[in-house]
Amino acid sequence: MQNLDYGIIGNCKSAALVSKDGSIDWCCLPDFDSPSVFAKILDKNIGGSFSFEVSNNYQITQKYIDKTNVLATEYSNGEDAFCVYDFMPRYKTEAGFYHCPPEVVRFIRHIKGQPEVVIKCDPRPAYAKDETVVSKNGEYIKYSTKKGAYESVYLYTDFSFDDVIASKPVKITTNHFLLLGYNQKLFRPDLDWIELEYQRTRVYWMGWVSKTKVYTNYQKEVERSSLVLKLLAYQKTGAILAAATTSLPESIGEVRNWDYRYCWLRDASMTISILTRLGHYNVARRFLRFLLDIIPYKNEKIQIMYPINHRGVLKEKELPWLDGYENSKPVRIGNAAARQKQNDIYGIVLDAIWESLVFFHDSIDNKEDLWTVTRTLARHIKNNWQKLDSGIWEFRTEQKHFTFSKLLCWVGMDRAARIANFFGKSEEANSYIKLREVIKKDILKKGRDPKTNTLTQFYGSNSIDAANLLANEYGFLQASDPTYVNTVLETHKDLCRDGLMYRYKTSDDFGTPKSSFTTCTFWMIKSLFLIGRRKEATENFERVLSYGNHLGLFSEDIDFQSKRLLGNFPQGYSHISLIDTALTISESPYWLKNADDFKP
Repeated sequence: MQNLDYGIIGNCKSAALVSKDGSIDWCCLPDFDSPSVFAKILDKNIGGSFSFEVSNNYQITQKYIDKTNVLATEYSNGEDAFCVYDFMPRYKTEAGFYHCPPEVVRFIRHIKGQPEVVIKCDPRPAYAKDETVVSKNGEYIKYSTKKGAYESVYLYTDFSFDDVIASKPVKITTNHFLLLGYNQKLFRPDLDWIELEYQRTRVYWMGWVSKTKVYTNYQKEVERSSLVLKLLAYQKTGAILAAATTSLPESIGEVRNWDYRYCWLRDASMTISILTRLGHYNVARRFLRFLLDIIPYKNEKIQIMYPINHRGVLKEKELPWLDGYENSKPVRIGNAAARQKQNDIYGIVLDAIWESLVFFHDSIDNKEDLWTVTRTLARHIKNNWQKLDSGIWEFRTEQKHFTFSKLLCWVGMDRAARIANFFGKSEEANSYIKLREVIKKDILKKGRDPKTNTLTQFYGSNSIDAANLLANEYGFLQASDPTYVNTVLETHKDLCRDGLMYRYKTSDDFGTPKSSFTTCTFWMIKSLFLIGRRKEATENFERVLSYGNHLGLFSEDIDFQSKRLLGNFPQGYSHISLIDTALTISESPYWLKNADDFKP
């Protein structure tokens, strides 16, 4: 059974997944959403990878350099040892610009003895569709596609080019490097320059983490999760990706395989909320700018998700030549969900705008733009909140009156009223408040099961949806409200299995869900804590933390029985909820009073 035992490296422009034994099995260049260069994770035979092969008597250990996104993989047989430091360069130059080239650096540090290794560099550009041609000159090895859409990458190294191309064993008796880049470099890198790139990148990440203002009983987990979220923030536009991968399945052998290398406004706005709580304001400012760039000020059309840059394409298509992760087909790129109608998105954006005003009110210079967008989105809510939609979980063939969508429309009018008051627009604020109350009354009448006093998945049903746990998060219901308490308890009873949560159990376009949704598990833990079941929630939180991989990373889903990670990876939404839950528990007087009951 394969688990997602990968580390992620990146530089806010692209990313790569490095396996537990040091093989790069996924990387897209030059950007997150570009065609893959390595895709072994999606096809072991033709996907392509970049690995170090050693004999069976070597032990391989892996960890992040503390407080960084630099990954260290050590190989040792007792007498011989070396360590590979994997990173994608990122730091601020003296001119004030960010240096984040589309390249992966593998800095090899000799530790002792004469370890022997086979270096296998096997790029398969353009999603491995066509044969790769290998050539060399005095400066680099070039890997390019033979036909079809032309793509190429360049390998610079101080190893023998012939040994690398032929995958011959080499002895490591001193430090070395390998640099694989999308661009041909204007100079030939040497070891001194590589070490400087390493040190600058390491210091950059350590400096970024040092700005975290919140300290918790789960500091290590919060820092690692925040580093994941920062890594997923695209440098060029400020967009925040849902995840760095495509088509890692929610359930093995099934078809719930989606491309998450795009910006879901829902996920990204929650990321901003968390990062601002941690003191990382620049990411939030840049995402607000991205929002204003993509949202038509006075146009009805607004999408739930967007490409991370203006060149990106969301049209969904399949790559039939790839076998898929553990033969879970199809492999998809693009995402058809972008065309869906999801009425919650208006509230999501208005919530993000309100939070931005709260945090940045003294430095925002585009207030009139924000007010125009606010009025436009409020008008959309007025025109759409009573209509059917596809819901937060993106049902593809059936629309309903989803309770959570209505709840977010309430959030939208609530935030619109707050924004209006902020700008001194009392007439509009009063109008928004009136509609807000109409929506709430409608939800409590039609979206609540009278027998259990519980919020339902959609109007007229008695089915449960974990999304309604956020009713307190968004301020719709107080944690002490009987309807919220009952919603938490009934959701826990119906959707929780061995401490892990379904999103819902009702059948959808692809049957019934079979795996746990990581974010919903953290939502439930936080909700139980808020309604008073604090010891149970805290103990379950620490148990779920143990389900992360060897580096503390989480994917979208967790298998109920085996606890293996499933779905796209690492998932920003999962790490957002992890941080939120950690902060909720840590900031509570209950923790301080009962700290001795739990592990530090």
